[in-house]
Amino acid sequence: MNIYVSNLSFNIQDEDLRGFFESFGEVTSAKVITDKETGRSRGFGFVEMSDDAAAAKAMAEVDGSTADGRVMKAVEAKPREDKPGFKKRSFSKSW
Repeated sequence: MNIYVSNLSFNIQDEDLRGFFESFGEVTSAKVITDKETGRSRGFGFVEMSDDAAAAKAMAEVDGSTADGRVMKAVEAKPREDKPGFKKRSFSKSW
């Protein structure tokens, strides 16, 4: 299960994010999203856990907990969608 974690302190690193969830089960990945230009945290990240039951328990425990002075929010991540207004174009030759 992929978990979206928001309202992270800008001091939280990938290892910290992983640590919040490891006590509940196997964490297959943990990534704090950073700004491409500055490298600074954007205040949210994603955690992937192999066991859905463990992930559900982890979300319930982490959601509303405090880390580095900020109250974190943890919910199941939604599948990524195309950006609004983006249309796939098909080009055909009409001569």
